[in-house]
Amino acid sequence: MKKKFAKAAALGLVAAMTATTLLAGCSSSSSSESTTAASGDTTTAAGDTTEAEKEETEASGEQVTINFPVWDLATTPYTSEMVAAFEEANPNIKVNIIDVAASEYTNKLSIMLNGGADCDVVFIKDGDTIASIAEKGQLEDLTPYIERDGFDTSKYKSFNDYNLDGKQVAIPFKTSHYVLYYNKDIFDAAGVEYPSNDMTWTEWEEMCTKLTSGEGSSKIYGGFLHTWQACVQNWAVQDGENTILGPDYTFMKPYYEMALRMQDAGTIMDYATLKTGNIAYASPFQQGTVATLPMGTWFMSQMIAKKAAGETDVNWGIATIPHPEGLEAGSTVGSTTPMGINAKSEHKDEAWEFVKFACGPEGAKFMAEAGEIPSYQDETTLETIAAIEGMPEGTAEALKTVSIVPDRPINTYSAEVNKMLEEEHSLIMIKDSSIDDVLAEMSERSKQIQGLE
Repeated sequence: MKKKFAKAAALGLVAAMTATTLLAGCSSSSSSESTTAASGDTTTAAGDTTEAEKEETEASGEQVTINFPVWDLATTPYTSEMVAAFEEANPNIKVNIIDVAASEYTNKLSIMLNGGADCDVVFIKDGDTIASIAEKGQLEDLTPYIERDGFDTSKYKSFNDYNLDGKQVAIPFKTSHYVLYYNKDIFDAAGVEYPSNDMTWTEWEEMCTKLTSGEGSSKIYGGFLHTWQACVQNWAVQDGENTILGPDYTFMKPYYEMALRMQDAGTIMDYATLKTGNIAYASPFQQGTVATLPMGTWFMSQMIAKKAAGETDVNWGIATIPHPEGLEAGSTVGSTTPMGINAKSEHKDEAWEFVKFACGPEGAKFMAEAGEIPSYQDETTLETIAAIEGMPEGTAEALKTVSIVPDRPINTYSAEVNKMLEEEHSLIMIKDSSIDDVLAEMSERSKQIQGLE
């Protein structure tokens, strides 16, 4: 491996290329409005409140306010609609939405939880933080609530991911996973068949070669790999046999070889150009210069909005994400946004009623109609999403999955390891060091982070 000062210089170069914009976020104003019912002592541990007591509280007209922190509320109008529907169905519970900037959310949520009962519903933005929150004892064990209410868990994606040390610390609310977006007009012009829902990464690479044409500002790229390390490393964990925790990262080598091979062939834009130009994935695809784009399902609603606003005329489609050789089609990588209850909440039963509503079929309906994928899915969910005006033909089939591997496992070391992998990923993509050398360095740093040596 190169000497430390050489590596430091390379990392400095990467930093100068501009950092990738990362999602973070949660916060609330410390002076946020909070109204508490006079009989707050009626809220007890799960299983202690009888149905008769609940009915008596409702009949009395007393109202309990629960605090629900969210991030960037304006970007998810269905959240306010869902809360309004819940309040109508539960007139004894008022939900105080605390809107926080996404970039501040995770830090603010930590402050709120450390402060005690400042929030009741714990909406977790970054999945790799939940393990550390649970280890601090800040999440209520939902198992007694689930058992008391006969809560059906069979229709959830990734439900068991949030069972830590025998405690169900959260319920999955929203799911995002990777699919393949494509520009139908570029395929038609090149005489190439549209992507199927059962395609390997090798076939995708070959397809991108056929779709690449032109030069300079008029060049059409067959594919696009965004600068996130996930857009290479995710394909390596797609089979569920390995995770980003490693500590042996040799399993990532074939996908780094593919990425560098495509850079050299010019079938994707090179990493350095994307970083120095601060070019994100949306613009090239929406401008019609990219034929295929592996990206998360969250991009669907943006495409619909851009088309409706006349800001793009791309004739787009969606296919299932390509998969490694020997892996079943529909095996993908993604993440889940969960909700839990603050262990110090003074209104746990009321918070549970909201979590149950938001994460259940009622909340799922609001999400699906807005083009988001809820974790609760029945036989109508994908069809509801596909029926939204502006969704391309074949969406429901493309969105079907057989497995969704977490891009970041629920582990106390995930966040720190992920940050390390981002740094090392850059060194491979700018060819500062060989793939083998960087993977070996990843291994050493991962072992140090996890205390494995």
